[in-house]
Amino acid sequence: MTRTVRLTLAYDGTGFRGWARQPDPSTRTIEGVVAAQLQRVLRETVKLSVAGRTDAGVHARGQVASFITDSTVQPERLQKALNGALAPELVVLDASYAPQDFDARFSAKAREYVYRIQEATLPDPFTARFVWHRPGDLRPGPMREAARFLVGEHDFASFCRHPGGDRSTVRDLRRLTVGRKGDVLSIRAVANAFLHHMVRSLVGTLVAVGDGKLEAGAIMEILDARDRDAAGRPAPARGLTLERVHFSTT
Repeated sequence: MTRTVRLTLAYDGTGFRGWARQPDPSTRTIEGVVAAQLQRVLRETVKLSVAGRTDAGVHARGQVASFITDSTVQPERLQKALNGALAPELVVLDASYAPQDFDARFSAKAREYVYRIQEATLPDPFTARFVWHRPGDLRPGPMREAARFLVGEHDFASFCRHPGGDRSTVRDLRRLTVGRKGDVLSIRAVANAFLHHMVRSLVGTLVAVGDGKLEAGAIMEILDARDRDAAGRPAPARGLTLERVHFSTT
């Protein structure tokens, strides 16, 4: 009897080349290390499905992955075994059986990311791996104005690495907010799905607005251009965290 197992993962992405396993087995990826440990415990090879294929250096607080297995090893044992081998760099927060038709990628309704920018004069060594240290105050008002133009269903070709072929670059950006707490500016983005480098490109463009290098009203022209060169440079990967994956029951 096959079973579907759902894993909720948190990880520091600094030492990984993103989620996806690479052709070179020596390249360290999240998928690679998790699959290797699962194979060791289950004594079988599993194919992981994931809600968000995070890029190199991007972190996760609530990543969700799933796989189908013939093994009778209980999820609690899997969680203990994986954490024993991979924590604290990567932690399995929860492991459980899911309905047979559950798939982490296709069952997800939305993904939620937060990008953090530290504006302090000096970097904090205890948070530097998880924020973009950028001294100086950005103007959140114009950034919020620009963000409003981006919310909704648009062609985000100007804000991504094109997926190639005839694959669509239209996405439904449901939320894009800018907030500040202390010396940290946080940009939160929620969408049905994201394109490669999309969040970091949105952040880079909003930072250009907050820095006075770009007017908020220019966002519509950037969207209409459907040209990667029209938008701001992508923000560094280290400030980005996949916070949560939304399913129909969450």
